Amino acid sequence: MTGILYGAGVGPGDPELMTLKAVRLIRENEVIALPGPDARETVAYQIAVQALPELAEKNLLSVDMPMTHDKEEMNRNHQKAADIIEAYLKEGKNVVFLTLGDPTIYSTYLYVQKHILNRGYHTELVSGITSFCAAAARTGTSLVEWDEQLHILPAVHKLNSDLSLPGNYVLMKSGRKMQQVKEILKSSGRDVVMVENCGMANEHIYRSTDEIPDDAGYYSLIIAKELKGRHD
Repeated sequence: MTGILYGAGVGPGDPELMTLKAVRLIRENEVIALPGPDARETVAYQIAVQALPELAEKNLLSVDMPMTHDKEEMNRNHQKAADIIEAYLKEGKNVVFLTLGDPTIYSTYLYVQKHILNRGYHTELVSGITSFCAAAARTGTSLVEWDEQLHILPAVHKLNSDLSLPGNYVLMKSGRKMQQVKEILKSSGRDVVMVENCGMANEHIYRSTDEIPDDAGYYSLIIAKELKGRHD
């Protein structure tokens, strides 16, 4: 019998937002994979260990997949990550791979899962609370009402968007290109709220484009809402 790879979301930052299923899987399994060169320094570990101090005693796998736009290098990194995990699956050990938010939303884990599936192993996804749902809750903001549409964009890759479609927008991964993102937001005429480091000790909330600093951190999520009547 070979092991199972679980991709488990730990939520956006507040350890109380981890699901019971993610907590149970960590408790029941010894091999825990985390995305980074040092497992204990990853954000996912720092969130989860607050909910489960016993995580510190587990067999922690550091799965380093540096961010790059070189697709060949990216694929090599994902293959190496799959190699690390497969060694344990072959031995019949389950591996729980912890990832921020939900593993189905812009998660590097998904690339590793594809390689593992192609090698004939069984995998399972474990949903976590998404960053944009948590950010909306923290700011008391609805994401959509009635028949509104919701558009989710990785802002760093969509700097040519004018946010002109009807409905509301979520801009993820905004921090590295914040100056350009702010220009787009101002031109759009939308109501804007941003949460930086949602649920973490260094969380900050900004309630207008003018409030948002140009040097906002990587974990910055923006909700840009359509002004009522714009498309009525």
